[in-house]
Amino acid sequence: MEFFRIQRDLPFMRYARTTVFLSALLFIAAIAALVVRGLNLNVDFTGGTVIEVQFPVATKPSVIRALLARHHYRHARVENYGTASKVLIRLPTAGANSKALAVRIQRLLAVKRPGATVRSVEYVGPEVGSELADQGALALLFVALGITAYLTLRFEWRFAVGAIIATIHDVVIVLGVFALFHVSFSLTVLAAVLAVLGYSVNDTVVVFDRIRENFRRMRTGTTAEIIDSAITRTLSRTIMTHILTQIMVLSMLFLGGPVLFGFALAMTVGIVVGTYGSVLVASPLVMWLGLKRDDLVPRKATSADRP
Repeated sequence: MEFFRIQRDLPFMRYARTTVFLSALLFIAAIAALVVRGLNLNVDFTGGTVIEVQFPVATKPSVIRALLARHHYRHARVENYGTASKVLIRLPTAGANSKALAVRIQRLLAVKRPGATVRSVEYVGPEVGSELADQGALALLFVALGITAYLTLRFEWRFAVGAIIATIHDVVIVLGVFALFHVSFSLTVLAAVLAVLGYSVNDTVVVFDRIRENFRRMRTGTTAEIIDSAITRTLSRTIMTHILTQIMVLSMLFLGGPVLFGFALAMTVGIVVGTYGSVLVASPLVMWLGLKRDDLVPRKATSADRP
């Protein structure tokens, strides 16, 4: 299904040096942000105290969050838990101070919100957070290796190299945005990063599949012209898919509240850079790696080739 069809191939590869250069600048800026500022790791990774509070009536997390911020608990994460009258408060703190912190929070809420009671207090140790961080890094590594193996078997090694570089480019830029603006990095954000990785690869595979098809279908034309044709033919699908997905993600970003903000931000940035990367980073890299028709279409034997 296509909403529009472009009759003339757009010369994407003519501007390949410019697009890849811009991507390289963004990639370097993201690396610099990660090195200088680092990720603002959430309690999920650093360890902290999780307090479950029961209120007599439905309570908005934003109200409790503002109350805690006014009393110097600016890094608290507050969200409803189970019902609208239950609230989960996450605070970074040492394990030895968890009970004392829970008592202070209960006293504060008792004054401002009479009837509030602390139902449970749990401490997430730094060892657990470190283990989660290690498992998250391993998940990214295994996904990258799986993508490389899949693309090598399905297409050709040049496609695998181009896709994995473009995917790393997408993930690093998303992480760089979180580091630059010091947005809290939680397990839900890590899930979004993995989703961005898969989303980016899916888009890249669609373009690569059309490139391979064009090499078999088009008898004439340079590699750049064949890639331009492939990108142009998939442009309608790309625009429709990403606009519809971005509308859904933006609704979560602006209407989902603080709980979904990190996840939606990672997806919003990831969709934009993923689309850019699959079209204007992965494809030029495949071309520069020397992809030719003979790599995808076996050459028929001629009389000159026979002994």
